[in-house]
Amino acid sequence: MWRLRIGAKAGDDTHLFTTNNFVGRQIWEFDANAGSAEELAEVEEARRSFSHRKSHYKTSADLLWRIQFLREKKFQQKIPRVRIESAENITYEDAKTALRRGLLYYTALQADDGHWPAENAGPIFFNAPFNEDGGWGLHIEGQSTMFCSVINYICLRILGVEAGHDDQESVCARARKWILDHGGATYTPLIGKAWLSVLGVYDWSGCKPIPPEFWLLPSSFPVNGGTLWIYSRDIFMGLSYLYGTKFVATTTHLIIQLREELYPQPYANINWSQTRNRCAKVMKYMDVILY
Repeated sequence: MWRLRIGAKAGDDTHLFTTNNFVGRQIWEFDANAGSAEELAEVEEARRSFSHRKSHYKTSADLLWRIQFLREKKFQQKIPRVRIESAENITYEDAKTALRRGLLYYTALQADDGHWPAENAGPIFFNAPFNEDGGWGLHIEGQSTMFCSVINYICLRILGVEAGHDDQESVCARARKWILDHGGATYTPLIGKAWLSVLGVYDWSGCKPIPPEFWLLPSSFPVNGGTLWIYSRDIFMGLSYLYGTKFVATTTHLIIQLREELYPQPYANINWSQTRNRCAKVMKYMDVILY
């Protein structure tokens, strides 16, 4: 049974360090002996319910740790639920009761060190769920995008998942169909193009310039490295070095296969200079940063 552990101490792992006595640190640990038969049944029911409804309710709702915390604190909701038939009929007492009910519930979910544990469901394109259309989105509720679909497809192939050309139930086969139906990997935005170039399944000449000299501009210039958003600065500083050296990984049999799988036309026939400005229009979030 997985349990959420709060405030792990340094003695448990020599690689962990802290400047605040591990306040707020959350670690999921598996304990094969944890949980009674009743608790294990409740956890299994939560998993079954999540799997059954995951196409409609993609966030986990932190069910496992809520079950854990509420049981440990022997929580009982004693304030009755407020039911409102019409917004025009809400009274002061209704609002007060609903507020007290919510406060009581979230007080029980507060960790001993004062913070509230929660799942991070922001931009997690490596962990976002597989969409029904065959692609992946930028975040847990995001529609499929070329960047996330290509990156996740390649990760699966590197991890040994077969391409499944003739198996339409295969995750990779469905993902590749989504990628090709939307024009292929040349429609990946700039960050994706750069990483594909590093891997050797795209050509650096198909990327917009990311000159390392940009980082030499003084702070007196209206545009310099210090004016960029921190996430963009961290990403493009590393990519500019790779762009400057035109680094490409050693070609392997898998890379040759990926070159065949990610594009609707033969890899050798792609005119890379014409692919620089291509970007799948399905992207709506962080287009500027990724492009």
